Amino acid sequence: MTGRSDVVTTVRLGIRENLAQFSLLVVVNALVGAMIGLERTILPSIAEKEFHLAAKSAVLSFIVVFGVTKALTNYLAGRLSDRVGRKRVLVAGWLVAAPVPFLLMWAPSWSWVLVANALLGISQGLTWSTTVIMKIDLAGPEKRGLAMGLNEFAGYLAVAGSALATGLVAERFGLRPAPFYLGVAFVALGLLLSVALVRESRHHVAEESKLSGAMPEAMPTQREVFFRTSLLDKDLSSVSQAGLVNNLNDGMAWGLFPLFFAAARMTLSQIATLAAIYPATWGVAQLFTGAWSDRVGRKWLIASGMWTQAIGIAVVALSTRFAGFAIRAALLGVGTAMVYPTLLAAIGDVAHPSWRASSVGVYRLWRDLGYAIGALLAGATADALGLASSLWVVAAITFASGVLVAVRMSETLRRAAPSQPAPR
Repeated sequence: MTGRSDVVTTVRLGIRENLAQFSLLVVVNALVGAMIGLERTILPSIAEKEFHLAAKSAVLSFIVVFGVTKALTNYLAGRLSDRVGRKRVLVAGWLVAAPVPFLLMWAPSWSWVLVANALLGISQGLTWSTTVIMKIDLAGPEKRGLAMGLNEFAGYLAVAGSALATGLVAERFGLRPAPFYLGVAFVALGLLLSVALVRESRHHVAEESKLSGAMPEAMPTQREVFFRTSLLDKDLSSVSQAGLVNNLNDGMAWGLFPLFFAAARMTLSQIATLAAIYPATWGVAQLFTGAWSDRVGRKWLIASGMWTQAIGIAVVALSTRFAGFAIRAALLGVGTAMVYPTLLAAIGDVAHPSWRASSVGVYRLWRDLGYAIGALLAGATADALGLASSLWVVAAITFASGVLVAVRMSETLRRAAPSQPAPR
C-alpha cells in the first residue's frame, strides 16, 4: 500500500505476528527472574549463620530494601519507557544488575548485602517492568492475558529453578561464593540478548492507539495517572491493592518460610525444594490462568486467587512435616498464578494505550511495595508473637483483599478503554 512508511506497514499486533521478538522477551524475562531466585533459598541462612542476625525483622531487612527500591523504580520505569523507549530502559536495568552477584559473594558485612539488594531492586524494576510493557505492546488487546501468563511463567519458573540450584550448590560447596557464580552468567546473557537482539516496541503502541479509536483529547498528567490507578478508578485501584497484598504475602514467604522450615528441622536441600515448588507451580500454572482470564474474565479469577493464597498460607501454619509444606507451596503457587497475570491484563484492559505504560508503572509501584510491607509486618509479628502467628496475620489480610476485589471491582475483559475515562 503506497503512501505509508516502512515502519507503519511492518507493524502488526499479536503474539503470532511477533513470535520471534515475543519469544526472545520470554527468555530475557526468565533471566530476570533467575536473578531473584539467587536469594530465594539461601540468603536468610546467610543472615543467621554468617552475619549472626537474630531478630527476624533484621533478617528480613534485605527484602524491605529490595521491595522499596523495586517499587520506586517500577514507577519510574513506566514513565521512562514512554519517554525514552523500552529497549534503553531494559539495557540500563541489566547494567545495574552487573555488580549484584559479586557483592553477594564477597560482602564483608550485612550492609553490603543491603546495597546489593538495592541494586537488585532497581534492576528488577527496570527489566521486569520493561519486558511486561513490551509484551503488552506486541500482543495487542486480544491475547493480553496469554501474553502476561507467558511472561510471568518464564520469570517465576526461572525463580524456582534458580532457587533450587543455589540451594543444592550451597549444600555441596557452602553458602558463599559458589551459588552466586550463576548470577554472573545470568547477567552476562541477559545483557547480551537485550543489546544485540531486542527491538523497540513503541511503534506497536501507536498502531494499537489507531485501532482503538481517537487519542485522548488531552494526555493525562503523571499525577492524574497516579491517582486514577491508586485510588479514583475502582477497577485500577482494586487491581493495585490486590497486587500489593499478593506481594505482601510473597515477601513473607521469601523471608520467613525458609526460617519456618528450618525450625521444623528441614534440611537445606528440603528447604530449597520447598522454596522452588511455590514459584514453579506459580510459573507453570500461569500458562493456563493468563489465557483463561481472556475467556472467563478477570474479576473472579483475581478474587478466587487471593482466597486460594490465604488457604495455602493457613496450611503452612498448621503443618509440621515436608508433605504439608509442599501442599501449601502448591496451593500458594496456584493462587498466585490465578492473580498475577490477570492483574496485569486488567490494567491493560482499562488504561488507554497512550498512558498504559505509566499506569503499569503505578500498579507495579504499589505491588512491589508489598514486599517491603510484608517483610516489615511479618518480621515484627514474628519477633513479637512467633512465626506461626505472623503467618495467620498475613493469611487474614490476603483473604480480606479478595473480598475487596469481589465487592469493588467490575469485570474489565473486553471493555474498550475510553479515550478519557472518568474517575469512578
